[in-house]
Amino acid sequence: MTQDQPVKGPASYFPSIEKKYGRPIAEWTELIRSSPLTKHMELVAWLKAEHGMGHGHANALVVHTKAETS
Repeated sequence: MTQDQPVKGPASYFPSIEKKYGRPIAEWTELIRSSPLTKHMELVAWLKAEHGMGHGHANALVVHTKAETS
């Protein structure tokens, strides 16, 4: 990917997620992987409830994490 192409998909949220919640993406994906929850919307709801995350940010992290592990 070249510098002048915008980042698309879930990764486009990563800079703002790291800035807003103060943790690197790798830490969030590890938290998601270690959660006993497995369903997409359960994980999104958990991130929103436990970590005060907005829906878009939570969804982007879950999509990214599930894509990595599948």
